[in-house]
Amino acid sequence: MLQITGLSKSFGGKPALEDVSFSVASGEIYGLLGHNGAGKSTTLGIILGMITPGKGEARIDGISVQRDRAAALRKVGAIFESPAFYDYLSGWDNLRVLMSYSGGFDPPAAREVVARVGLDSRIHSKVGAYSHGMRQRLALAQALLPEPEILLLDEPTDGLDPEGIKWFRDFILDLRKDRGTTILFNSHLLAEVEQMCDRVAILRDGRLIHESTIGAISHRQPLFETDLEPWEAAAPVITAAGGGILSKNHISLPSDADPAALVASLVAAGIGIRAFAPVRRSLEDFYMELRNGTTQSPP
Repeated sequence: MLQITGLSKSFGGKPALEDVSFSVASGEIYGLLGHNGAGKSTTLGIILGMITPGKGEARIDGISVQRDRAAALRKVGAIFESPAFYDYLSGWDNLRVLMSYSGGFDPPAAREVVARVGLDSRIHSKVGAYSHGMRQRLALAQALLPEPEILLLDEPTDGLDPEGIKWFRDFILDLRKDRGTTILFNSHLLAEVEQMCDRVAILRDGRLIHESTIGAISHRQPLFETDLEPWEAAAPVITAAGGGILSKNHISLPSDADPAALVASLVAAGIGIRAFAPVRRSLEDFYMELRNGTTQSPP
């Protein structure tokens, strides 16, 4: 459904993207991860034709965004950067005005989408009185009105409270289940990405440094939760055994390492061991390993 090939882009001579390539299959939920400035929003901007790449191409269902933007985006709905609305108009009138810019407003379809995002009771209130969560739901309604086959979302849960985040997560999963919608979104909320995505790509300083399924991440090197004292003396013993240090309370070991041998070495070094237990590796753990250089992503 989406093919990204060799995207590169610079702003003011500073690279924002360098040779980024990935693909998203039909019906897949795909997450773009990375720190602020890693290139996530630039990538979405290029896919939407709002930013011109220096090199490379984005294709949606085989159609090049750079060569025929209108045709490529016919199947796309999007929330990009901060959604902007007319605060003095109602939510309904905002949808009517904004949809008129891109092909017309269908009231029955709009009523169905408004109900789907849970804005029935407030759709005729002025947007200036909306909470942040209600604005995000209105933005989602706007993105869904073209009945898109692919949905592109830029930090869609940013600023939402826990209840709003859960609602969004359930909505996205149901949207894929009921309609087979392909979804690409970027986020810095790693726990949410882990619960929603089939695959993820991690960007750092404009480069794609890792791409895999969520399942592959959780089955990498064994991870252990530890409580060791004194930590300053324990750390060299761990690294000497080939272990990686994520934090004072989390370490990783090579898959062929014997945890009992490391425990024996720690005891022999006079280290007090209050806890040493295997835990499931989360996406956050793996992300921190990549950031700290304690694991290597496959080439």
